[in-house]
Amino acid sequence: MLISPAFAQGASGGSDFIIQLVPILLMFVIFYFLLLRPQQQRAKAHRELVANIRRGDTVVTAGGIVGKVTKVRDDNEIEVEIADNTRVRVVKGTVSEVRTRGEPVKESA
Repeated sequence: MLISPAFAQGASGGSDFIIQLVPILLMFVIFYFLLLRPQQQRAKAHRELVANIRRGDTVVTAGGIVGKVTKVRDDNEIEVEIADNTRVRVVKGTVSEVRTRGEPVKESA
C-alpha cells in the first residue's frame, strides 16, 4: 500500500491552481483601477460638458478653433462665431473645452 511520489503530488493540485490564479486576478484589478475607470470618468465628464453647452459659451474644438456659441441648433450641432460675422456649424462631440460660461438663458413667461 505504498503511494508513489507522483500520485501524492497530484492530489494537492487544486490549491496550487488557485495560488497561481491570484496574481493574474490582481493584475486585472490594478488594470481596471489605473486605466479603465479613469477613462470612463473622463468620458462621462465630456458627455456632461457637451450636454450643458449653451449660447454665449466660449468653446475650443478638437481642431483648436476658439469661438463663441451663438446658437444651439439641435442635440448634435452648435453654431460658433469664430470671427466677426463668421459663423461655422460644429458637431457638439468635437468640443474639447468650455473656457468661459455665458449668461444663463432667461425664460420668458
